[in-house]
Amino acid sequence: MATEEIKDVVREKYGQAALRARTGAGSSCCGGSAALEACCDPITSNLYDAGQAGEVPDLAMKASLGCGNPTALAELKAGETVLDLGSGGGIDVLLSAKRVGPTGKAYGLDMTDEMLAVAEDNRRKSGLTNVEFLKGEIEHIPLPANTVDVIISNCVINLSGDKDRVIREAFRVLKPGGRFAVSDVVVRGEVPAAIRKSMELWVGCVAGALSDYEYVAKLTKAGFENVAIEVTRVYKMEDARTFLTAEGLDAGALAKDVEGTFISAFIRATKPAGAESCCGPACCN
Repeated sequence: MATEEIKDVVREKYGQAALRARTGAGSSCCGGSAALEACCDPITSNLYDAGQAGEVPDLAMKASLGCGNPTALAELKAGETVLDLGSGGGIDVLLSAKRVGPTGKAYGLDMTDEMLAVAEDNRRKSGLTNVEFLKGEIEHIPLPANTVDVIISNCVINLSGDKDRVIREAFRVLKPGGRFAVSDVVVRGEVPAAIRKSMELWVGCVAGALSDYEYVAKLTKAGFENVAIEVTRVYKMEDARTFLTAEGLDAGALAKDVEGTFISAFIRATKPAGAESCCGPACCN
């Protein structure tokens, strides 16, 4: 499927999710029309503890569509500049802003107008002054080279049709010694063709996922070092049965092939301390 097609569907579905969050109708990373919360509950549930939930506006929690908790694992430090790729309703940006403090900065990047509107509401309600939300695509980050200390993301890179470009852009904007610290859905083993062909599951955090070895290879090719993948959640057959059924697929035939295949993981990598990124308009093409 074409990259632009993927972007259009992702933009539409996440826009709908933002509107559901605003109206209190619930949110989900899945795009299916039936069982909105059930289809991705194993992926999106129980990611933030009560203390973190109390640090952000309620709407930020309702609009959260991630598969992990990158701010809990990224080891953010006071004064650092953080960029969240695909920031959605802004929960990870707000939590990051609190971690880096008033001398630091937290950027959120998203391409969906409805999500950006939710994020701006949450920024105002939070009272934080070291937060900025940017409109743009994660394949074309609207920030200069060598300006960010840490890149985080929460179940978004798997939605891109050009993951190599995303990773190159992440490398470009990171400062030498900067850290790539993202949560994402990762595949271990073979993926049934029926899942790969499902656009709804692509939007819903599953069908576009990289394998663990592909993730490592792409990060290494872009120039990152110290690449590591830490498993944070393994999805069982019953988890798979839920979202396969919600998408109208034959759960009985497919669920057994998905047992332990999809995981949530925390992916770490470092830009070498001596590495610089070019600043020209064509340098990362």
